[in-house]
Amino acid sequence: MRGTEHPWPPHTTRTVPWRTAGRVPRADRLTTSVRTSVPPSIAAVTWTPDADTAVLLDRAASAVRALDAGHGGDLAALGGVLHRTEAVASSRIEEEAASLDDVARAVVGIRANSSATAMVRAGGAIDRLVSSAGSGVITPDALLDAHRTLLRDDPVDGRCAGRYRDVQNWIGGGPTPRLARHVPPPPELVPALMDDLFAFLHRDDLHPVAQAAIGHAQFESIHPFTDGNGRIGRALIGAVLRRRGLSRVVTVPVAPALVAERERYFWHLERYRRGVVDEWVRDLALAIGTVCDEAALTALLLDEGAAVRAAGPCADGPAAIIDHAIRRDPVLTEDHLDDLFDGERSTIDTVVDDLCGVGVLRAVTERRRDRAWVVVDVVDEVTGFGDRVRAAVDQRANRVGW
Repeated sequence: MRGTEHPWPPHTTRTVPWRTAGRVPRADRLTTSVRTSVPPSIAAVTWTPDADTAVLLDRAASAVRALDAGHGGDLAALGGVLHRTEAVASSRIEEEAASLDDVARAVVGIRANSSATAMVRAGGAIDRLVSSAGSGVITPDALLDAHRTLLRDDPVDGRCAGRYRDVQNWIGGGPTPRLARHVPPPPELVPALMDDLFAFLHRDDLHPVAQAAIGHAQFESIHPFTDGNGRIGRALIGAVLRRRGLSRVVTVPVAPALVAERERYFWHLERYRRGVVDEWVRDLALAIGTVCDEAALTALLLDEGAAVRAAGPCADGPAAIIDHAIRRDPVLTEDHLDDLFDGERSTIDTVVDDLCGVGVLRAVTERRRDRAWVVVDVVDEVTGFGDRVRAAVDQRANRVGW
């Protein structure tokens, strides 16, 4: 769907000195300056959707409200699953790759897959930022705290966790910004640009979905951190929807739709820097509608799986206690079991062996201590959710000729 494009202020440029250190190609060594891209101030910029876009925005908002309200108490369980799903998909946009089994192993401290460890941190960062927005504000402290959660254990960027960058960064292009895909503004401009962005995010005269789309694109253009900008920026979408009251419990998992058309998503961010915003707003509205529809189906399927467990292997006793726990998160750890059963090792071993034997749980660790398991039908549904979102996005792309 293509509507009328409304003007949006494009980025300007600023050339700054550049000095290259280390062993790099000659052309990079000879580079003495770099042209940065400076986002406009948007705190007071007006934007009004055309009629077709307004319909899409309202449908997306209704889908978020329906997902949040339509499943009652099930949303607590769905929220835990969607947090994991969003973290996995958001990390894949950054070309991190791991399964939910890997994520479960990372939860208990197995670092064989660094991507999984990053996903665990990303899940915590998403949760902290979106939950804080339920107070009605998105604060710089909340954003920095989420970034600290994401990167505090990172061996390279951990020292920069929880603070804006004080160096020049760039996206793509190799060891220097000479051939970069995007060179964000100089670090000394970041604090003022972020203050302007927070002012924009606290406006109430914009449609919430459009505000989330534009705010995300502006954040990615500022690129205020040395690393983790994509994951924090996508969490900001959920935070805006939470602040504006579209959701109260669930974090809308937009990343699975964005990773399905990863290059188009990056294309939208590039066009935003040229002052083109409407099509990105429309695409995000469509993505939100798609993932909300599929998440609602996921909720129903998880309910069915829980009903089967409750009527069968988890009907009563210790298995019922475990069933209650795994409805909230598909990852079960030994520490959690110790809390549930006061460290009664024989009880824990017996009930876990039984549930693995009937296919409710699957062990993802082989060691004798600090073990972890995943819920089989939930893992299958997380995969199914991503597959359905990808199919829906592909179908839409074929229909409109992307």
